[in-house]
Amino acid sequence: MPELPDILAYMNALEPRVLGQTLERVRIASPFLLRTVEPPLSAAEGQPVRELRRIGKRIALGFDNQIWLVLHLMIAGRLHWRAPGAKLGGRQNLAAFDFADGSLVLTEAGSTRRASLQVLQGQDALDEIDPGGIEVFESDLEQFRLALTNENRTLKRALTDPRIISGIGNAYSDEILHAARLSPIVQTGKLTDEEWERLYKATKETLTLWIERFNTEAQKSFPEKVTAFRPEMAVHGRYGQPCPVCGEKVQRIRYADNETNYCAQCQTGGKLLADRSLSRVMKSDWPKTLAELEALKRSHK
Repeated sequence: MPELPDILAYMNALEPRVLGQTLERVRIASPFLLRTVEPPLSAAEGQPVRELRRIGKRIALGFDNQIWLVLHLMIAGRLHWRAPGAKLGGRQNLAAFDFADGSLVLTEAGSTRRASLQVLQGQDALDEIDPGGIEVFESDLEQFRLALTNENRTLKRALTDPRIISGIGNAYSDEILHAARLSPIVQTGKLTDEEWERLYKATKETLTLWIERFNTEAQKSFPEKVTAFRPEMAVHGRYGQPCPVCGEKVQRIRYADNETNYCAQCQTGGKLLADRSLSRVMKSDWPKTLAELEALKRSHK
């Protein structure tokens, strides 16, 4: 799912292309995309775009008549800038927003349609869809700490809850926790003052790193390869590959459709976190440390 750095890259690329430009037409190819009935989609047509706004992981286009088109890309939704009147053939093309100089095309990979478009009227309607998480770059250490300790949760869940922090998901939470040298399953209520400082610093620095990198790319061309898996990442999506800090293999915890990646050496004092899919099978045989894991692998060769 595109997260804060990716969404900001899209917005920076969209700004010179659509801000002040009139939305001539909206074409919908998938009946599952539009999630609202009133106001009608036609209310945005013929109107100039006056504002681009991020609401969590959503992108909102604001028009003169207080109409907002709000896009939520979910997991597999992506945006593309194409020639004016771009065709919408193929299953992945869901919608096109036509401007004089080009068409903003929304695609979604796979067969499950999760991406959405909402047509909203006014600020109150926008406020209703805002999950309410704090903005990291608008918060100091104490505000950050208070938000994450409102409920005693694991760090991974707290960082990825949009009601707590805005814009962070599975990918960047992995990177943040690795940079902070903290376990994804430690409870927020158990962190020391020094660990809170590390986490706050790592959150801002990690997001800044990727925001600056993507914005540099977006200034050259429209972001066409937005993905949660990048070779420059330290741990996310790098299960079994060496940690760039200590060289130990990156580990994982799998649950449902998600996977948490971490370095046991850097983040958990060498302890392996139980992977549900395997620990249920292995039970007491589940290795507790990296050394035990390597011994287990050697015994099965």
